[in-house]
Amino acid sequence: MRTDKGRIYPLGALVLENGVNFSVAVEQGKKCELLLYKAGGKSPFWNIEMKEEPNHGMLRAIQVEGLKPEEWEYNFRIDGAECLDPYVRAVSGKKNWGEPLEEGKVPRGRIVVDDYDWEGDTPLQIPYEEVVAYSLHVRGFTKHSSSKVKNKGTFLGVVEKIPYMRHLGINQIHLMPIYEFEENGKYKNYWGYGEAYWFAPKAAYAKSHDQVKELRDMVKSCHRSGIEVILNLPFTAEVSHSNIVECIHYYMLEFHVDGFIVNPCCTPFEELRKDPLLSNTKILRQKDDFQDIMRRFLKGDEGMIDGVMWWLRHTTGKDGVFNYITSHTGFTLNDLVSYDRKHNELNGEKNQDGPDYNYSWNCGAEGPSRKKAVVELRKNQIKNACMLLLFAQGMPCIHAGDEFLNSQKGNNNVYCQDNETGWLNWSKEGEEHWLFRFVRDLIAFRRKHPVLHCKEELAGIDRVASGVPDISYHGESAWQVPSEVSSRQLGIYYYGEAFEDVSCFVAYNMHWLAHSFALPALTKKKKWYLAVSTQDGVLEEEILLENQKEVIVDERTICIFIGR
Repeated sequence: MRTDKGRIYPLGALVLENGVNFSVAVEQGKKCELLLYKAGGKSPFWNIEMKEEPNHGMLRAIQVEGLKPEEWEYNFRIDGAECLDPYVRAVSGKKNWGEPLEEGKVPRGRIVVDDYDWEGDTPLQIPYEEVVAYSLHVRGFTKHSSSKVKNKGTFLGVVEKIPYMRHLGINQIHLMPIYEFEENGKYKNYWGYGEAYWFAPKAAYAKSHDQVKELRDMVKSCHRSGIEVILNLPFTAEVSHSNIVECIHYYMLEFHVDGFIVNPCCTPFEELRKDPLLSNTKILRQKDDFQDIMRRFLKGDEGMIDGVMWWLRHTTGKDGVFNYITSHTGFTLNDLVSYDRKHNELNGEKNQDGPDYNYSWNCGAEGPSRKKAVVELRKNQIKNACMLLLFAQGMPCIHAGDEFLNSQKGNNNVYCQDNETGWLNWSKEGEEHWLFRFVRDLIAFRRKHPVLHCKEELAGIDRVASGVPDISYHGESAWQVPSEVSSRQLGIYYYGEAFEDVSCFVAYNMHWLAHSFALPALTKKKKWYLAVSTQDGVLEEEILLENQKEVIVDERTICIFIGR
């Protein structure tokens, strides 16, 4: 092997035809060495000084010819301190989750050969309005013994659950951090936020020693089943904008990732959305407005109607926002209707961590209850929450496990709970299969009716010169919006002919009393039929309404009527 002058770009280790190129940023005046280890060796086999180049700023590069990537690992030594390459593509020595390194030992970089066969795979580019997303933690999704998968807590474990997700109706998954991060510390870093090696998939999320291949296998398998893959990349303020852009380009090009969730406070959000290379890539951000408004409406707070009207018609593709009722931060859906207060005592912070107020309601009892009235009310509220999410315009995202009542026992901040509190308990999938069926049928109904997931935001205009606007709001009187602060009910009329669909009237009654809703008159002698309700889900046979002018909707109930 011999060395030669290297390429300063790209940074990291790049496999060339006759060797490997190494490039790293080092402050001027500091000494830098490339340390090459035989794979698994305890000490460096070769130390190579990387000298400053006057015209290269802080970048230093060297090319090592004759180096076989699979036989070597590497690090840098800067000013006497050994360190991992910030641009490392794969890390060795971090295979087992939570296993601390030997004192004084530093993880090493693996040299990745980009020879993966994608077999013609490309990102799916599913339109925003067609997406039903599903948010999950790679480890927690299948780590529990009840998951019944072979490769628990890994990328391949996610692959094993693809048939389940497809059966539910999911066509996009949101993955919590999958890059290499340090999970050990005062508290276990289960979620993966904080400092990280952004370019390196996490070794502990792989069954084998090839985490790069397994992440690619997962993405390709998802694509074959019609499921997009979105990565959550919560870059910290210390990461430069140029590095952020480069990292996102890398995952899009090398892993065929369909999109990213980023923190707009630390990330050039608008720049990314205008990036020519990312023109067909989804750049998303979390925004709690939908969640907060719908939670308050769900539990019966007054003064919510204006906010509900907006968020039920808002299409999210144009601003990169997706809708959710629950997420990894806060209560699960089951806990949202079971606890008024957070119960984070086991986190070790005296219950001071996590949000103090979640717009939750325990339905009359704190925690698990056997009272029939409480159980039935919770069941009803859970179904209402699912309908609020799935019958809003825009991109809905379901928190994994909500569809079978997964609970975190009132913990609304499981960032450090790498155990059965933070993992999904799949045993409840069978116990609560009624909810799985309910959610599955709602997704199918939504997908069947374009008027419920429009590409363009509805504006209350007559699109087809029929005399009827594309969307209108109603209350006890037709065409009159419930304007009282105390109102907790709202009717929405979606005019289907504007979208080559049937017309839909959705009646939301979040009051604890039954209310009447005036039904708008249909055109062309069509009649109203009950199609979906909180109590019965999606009906196999729609029910013709006896009264075509008015309908009574029970307390805390949502109904969908179609006109045909």
